[in-house]
Amino acid sequence: MIDTLSHTPGARRELIAFRIGDQEFCVDIMQVREIRGWTACTPLPRTPSYMKGVINLRGAVLPIVDLGARLGLTTTEPTARHVIMVVNVGGRTLGLLVEAVSDIINMSDDMVQPTPDVACDQVKTFVKGLFAVDNRMVSLISLDRVLPETEAEAA
Repeated sequence: MIDTLSHTPGARRELIAFRIGDQEFCVDIMQVREIRGWTACTPLPRTPSYMKGVINLRGAVLPIVDLGARLGLTTTEPTARHVIMVVNVGGRTLGLLVEAVSDIINMSDDMVQPTPDVACDQVKTFVKGLFAVDNRMVSLISLDRVLPETEAEAA
């Protein structure tokens, strides 16, 4: 597992910012393979509620995760406005359903503040830190925690 905050202080990197509801999140741009429009997916039986289903991506089966539901926010009812961010996470490729991609942010690691202690443990599992950009707060998401490693974690 890679800790996204263990880089050299002051090191610069690019993040892709996206919206889920009224909140803004970001992930490391190096984990994002592509951004594509919403495609209806095929649901699979007995999957967690945050799994929307699967789509065919150039001959490969791509699981689609409703990132809002996975983060404990509201479940997304996708429309043509929604997008799928195709990401690499721990050697796996999956699609993250988000409302919209909003920005590419160039920032340094020393801009990131730790997740506040008032946040529940589930939030701290996904959110590695927060930072301010143009008078708005953006949460830095750790994608390595989006999919559970084992079925016991999924339960």
